[in-house]
Amino acid sequence: MILHSGPPVDWQHMSGAQKGAVIAMTIFEGWADDITSAEELLGKGGIRFDPNHHHDAVGPMAGTITKSLPVYVVENRAQGNRAYCRLVEDQQQFGNHHTEAIDGLRMWRDVWAPSLAQGIRHMGGLGLKPIIAKALQMGDELHNRPNAASSIFAGLMGVPMIEAGVATADLTSTLSYISGHDLLFLGLAMASAKSAADAARGIEYSTIVTAMARNGYEFGIHVSGLDGEWFTAPAPAIDGLYLPGYGEGDGGFDMGDSAITETVGWGGFALGGAPGILSLVGGTPEEALNYSREMREITTGLSPDFAIPALDFEGTAVGIDIRKVAQTGILPIIDTAIAHKEPGHSIIGAGLVRPPMACFHGALRAFAAKYALE
Repeated sequence: MILHSGPPVDWQHMSGAQKGAVIAMTIFEGWADDITSAEELLGKGGIRFDPNHHHDAVGPMAGTITKSLPVYVVENRAQGNRAYCRLVEDQQQFGNHHTEAIDGLRMWRDVWAPSLAQGIRHMGGLGLKPIIAKALQMGDELHNRPNAASSIFAGLMGVPMIEAGVATADLTSTLSYISGHDLLFLGLAMASAKSAADAARGIEYSTIVTAMARNGYEFGIHVSGLDGEWFTAPAPAIDGLYLPGYGEGDGGFDMGDSAITETVGWGGFALGGAPGILSLVGGTPEEALNYSREMREITTGLSPDFAIPALDFEGTAVGIDIRKVAQTGILPIIDTAIAHKEPGHSIIGAGLVRPPMACFHGALRAFAAKYALE
């Protein structure tokens, strides 16, 4: 089995980038020796697919998780549930299925994840909420700009790994990896967001969105009072900036589970406090502030814990309500990376995107039918 981002999808309908990522995982697991044999196995239906969200998990971009890939484990101690996320990188998760991309997964499996695990277990776990709150006040939005959180996390891990007795070579490699990885914390942010959102699932009569996810083919949402149902529409194109050598004709459609961060009020909802990200996704500081203010129109309230200095230290907008989305016509704003439309490439850009309104209308119709409402 290979888990993937977004709603359910089969091999035939997968986007090019997700196909590339799946091919890479097939080789990583040793189920195939090369790209050709992997494509043959996948084309014959030799591997089962399932969304990460069906397993309390999330993954960036293609989101692929397999049995040998270590994941972050985040526990919501207030509610007692756990959530999981894979590593974040800029190659395989974007569809690069070549050797250098797969070698990065092997380093994570064999060196970096075990070293971090030793340190985490030695310290008895690491509280993430204080890191997240501090990072939001340092200019992060915890989706495409978790730089401050990544730096804080890296700084907290060095001594515990040393005290845990991580072998010198592995320690040096892991410290180099985490200290130079600006997006390191995204995996932890995503798992944290998933653990928070999952605690709101299955509440009768609730119209709150508990997940937004995309696979490059469809965009889907989950709603608390309609737990377990996907409401989908075709994945949209992304309005963004491209790396040199790429343009709009190269970009695939919206992809990834990372919009779980927007679901809990981070990412695009916190753009007003993260102007540094605009060089990546485009826009102006004034537009970023307006996005954060606009999201208050479609949410149930402001976070009591996660404050934004640029918004007078008020909390981020949290709790997307499908009724308010439909009533106002305002769609959630998401900042995201861009993958190539064909397999075999790494990241090619980043930008802003909004979900299809059809997802919210479909959920509202199902809600009315379930609860016998006019």
